[in-house]
Amino acid sequence: MRIGLAQIDPTVGDLAGNTARILAAAQVAATQGADLLLTPELALTGYPPEDLLLREHFLDACAARVADIAAATPLPVLLGHPQRQSGALFNAASLLAGGRVLATAHKRHLPNAEVFDEKRYFAAGRGATVVEVAGQRLGIAICEDIWQPDVVADLKLAGARRLLVLNASPYHLDKPRQREAVLRQRANETGLPLVYLNAVGGQDELVFDGGSLVMAADGTVLHRLPACAEAVSVVDPDQPGAAPPVACVEEQVWQALVLAVRDYVRKCGFPGVLLGLSGGIDSAVTLAIAVDALGADKVEAVMMPSRYTADISVIDSRGMVARLGVAYQEIAIGDITAQFEHALQPAFAGAAPDTTEENLQARARGTLLMALSNKSGRLVLTTGNKSEMAVGYATLYGDMAGGYAVLRDVAKTLVYRLAEWRNRQGDVIPRRIITRPPSAELKPGQTDQDSLPPYEVLDAVMALYVEQNQSPAAIVAAGYEQADVDRVVRLIRLNEYKRRQAAVGPRVTPRGFGKDWRYPIAARYGN
Repeated sequence: MRIGLAQIDPTVGDLAGNTARILAAAQVAATQGADLLLTPELALTGYPPEDLLLREHFLDACAARVADIAAATPLPVLLGHPQRQSGALFNAASLLAGGRVLATAHKRHLPNAEVFDEKRYFAAGRGATVVEVAGQRLGIAICEDIWQPDVVADLKLAGARRLLVLNASPYHLDKPRQREAVLRQRANETGLPLVYLNAVGGQDELVFDGGSLVMAADGTVLHRLPACAEAVSVVDPDQPGAAPPVACVEEQVWQALVLAVRDYVRKCGFPGVLLGLSGGIDSAVTLAIAVDALGADKVEAVMMPSRYTADISVIDSRGMVARLGVAYQEIAIGDITAQFEHALQPAFAGAAPDTTEENLQARARGTLLMALSNKSGRLVLTTGNKSEMAVGYATLYGDMAGGYAVLRDVAKTLVYRLAEWRNRQGDVIPRRIITRPPSAELKPGQTDQDSLPPYEVLDAVMALYVEQNQSPAAIVAAGYEQADVDRVVRLIRLNEYKRRQAAVGPRVTPRGFGKDWRYPIAARYGN
């Protein structure tokens, strides 16, 4: 038997485009002698379609497209799609061939935590669906189902001799190894080989990283498709083939961020991007990701020096844009902030300078970037990282102004690791940007550590509190200073109102400030 793997990048709601993508993959697979083509979970609609699923006319259009694919496919296709049946809506996978729907499986375990809301839309399926193709008995599981021993046991009991698993499984740190461990556990429990097909692509804050694979009954990976790239591959699931090792975490994250930026810009129809370049590590990494995602011709960098901007910040920014070949301009903000301060002088009479004057500089920059965006149509990428967003070390309507926050879920310590990894692939970030102490440069001699704990401490406390849901007491018990823990937790709690107004950005940790962080703004529980 030969199985085609359509690791494709659907666009949510683009039923015509997704149908064309599926049929094109079917044609490639048929030409290469496949007996069956697998598509990702909800490949027809893209994942997650969210409240589009509440629109009856959308579901009508989905049903029509299923019929179109069944009529046009040159070989059997296992299609992921929503299906209405007996007054309920199911997350379904249907075997289509010869103009007919031969069989349909319904997802049994509906995830409803982290970034998932499937119980809002779908009813849970029942029973085991086993189909026969090319003389083989194949059990169908959909995404979360493979994480549950009962589903796989039922499929084996129903006569399955191989498992087919359709997925739209979003990325987080080292998720490929986690998935592989679960798949190996299911194979070991049942003695069944399996084919795991994952979607690829960026969808708002989610990144689907592909990495589809074929696993033997003993847990050996026989085939593995590339990460973060579309691929249509036809394999013999019983014979070893190309199975490159899983990449290091830094490479995984870089690929995920590049894919997220590329797809957000492409799917939303922006002609390109622009960003403020400061001479610091965050904007440098954001610029490098943008160029890797879109190409230099679609990226513009803007340096906006103030009277506090160090000469080396300007020099290093010029050096980086010269290496990357992006469009670049400098717009000084000294006169703009002076006008702000002059206009506000009567209202500020008798008040000492404080962060208000610092924020005016950031807001001047935000205003300029948004004006350039309005004029050019380019999307503004914000450059703040997760550590800053956690504790509010960012200016609302200033450096937070923009449409997509590339590093929104990337801790500061990981930003440095990404910079080092990228430079090993090709030296694009000047060394001094990586080694100099980070600074917002909004007052003389300023560094981030004037206002924050060391990033190694901040990031560790943030990860334990936000990503692992540990209490402050448990974090202190793990060896962190009480004062540091109290300070970080207090700042996380106080700055929820800022994060609610921040640009969307890609999620790359097990819990980001987005779909899976729903903390009340007006709340008094301090832990």
